[in-house]
Amino acid sequence: MDRFEAMRTLLAAVDGGSLSAASRALNTPLPTVSRRVSDLEAHLGAQLLVRTSRKLILTEAGEAFVGSARRLLEDLADAERAASGEYRVPRGELLVTAPIMLGKLHVAPVVHAFLAAYPDVTVRLVLSDSTIDIVEAHVDVAIRIGQLPDSDLVARKLGDVRWIVCASPDYLARRGTLRAPADIAHHECIAFEGLHSTRTWGIGVGAAAQRVEIVPRLSVNTADAIIDAAVAGLGLARIMSYQAASAVADGRLVPLFAELGGDPVPVQLVHRRQRSQPLKLKAFLDFAAPRLRETLDGVAGCFG
Repeated sequence: MDRFEAMRTLLAAVDGGSLSAASRALNTPLPTVSRRVSDLEAHLGAQLLVRTSRKLILTEAGEAFVGSARRLLEDLADAERAASGEYRVPRGELLVTAPIMLGKLHVAPVVHAFLAAYPDVTVRLVLSDSTIDIVEAHVDVAIRIGQLPDSDLVARKLGDVRWIVCASPDYLARRGTLRAPADIAHHECIAFEGLHSTRTWGIGVGAAAQRVEIVPRLSVNTADAIIDAAVAGLGLARIMSYQAASAVADGRLVPLFAELGGDPVPVQLVHRRQRSQPLKLKAFLDFAAPRLRETLDGVAGCFG
């Protein structure tokens, strides 16, 4: 039995929630996955997993072993990276995650420039509006919008964004200028909604912010669809400043109530704390941080 292979298989099953998930993640037949875990349990003389029809449950011995195995495999990966020269020159693969719209508009161009500057580094850029567990998914760098929970992760602030209400010049010409946030209730609105409805918009800062109930004419679940609808003159939209900046800069959208401001929402580069930071990670952080700060400063400048 290859114990490292067995430990990797066990962790894939635990992280994925099932032996089937481990089979898919490792591209290994399910019977092989099951045999590796059983062989490991036999070698240790302890049951690590309780298999139910719905999920895997770690036993007390399993909890302790999984924690130790995860640290051991991380140390092994560090040793392999050191031996391959990853700590001498920037090389290897980076897994980077970001929210979809921020990633498409602002992170991807930075990644493209980084790849041109560092030919020995490859990047997997995963765009998702879901919060990905950095540790479990082995993410090297995540760009996060919003306040971060307390954790052992290292965060580097890039800037702030905020929510903006805007409309097309055509819509405002047809429906008239809004004088106060309360006027929003009498206008057609485009709402950002998934499976759950959010039909209250906040305008302003802190305790002085005004809450306005809207009745959407159109509801969509992606920011770019909201922007397209607003540019087409279908109504008012409330989107984040970085999402609206390009359309505002070229006159396709007009920001409303900009003088009232909005609560700042931080944007941060986040990564795991490591004893030895690979040069590929340090190179990316040093390369991306100033460029993304400059981008967010430019976004803020679009709104005064």
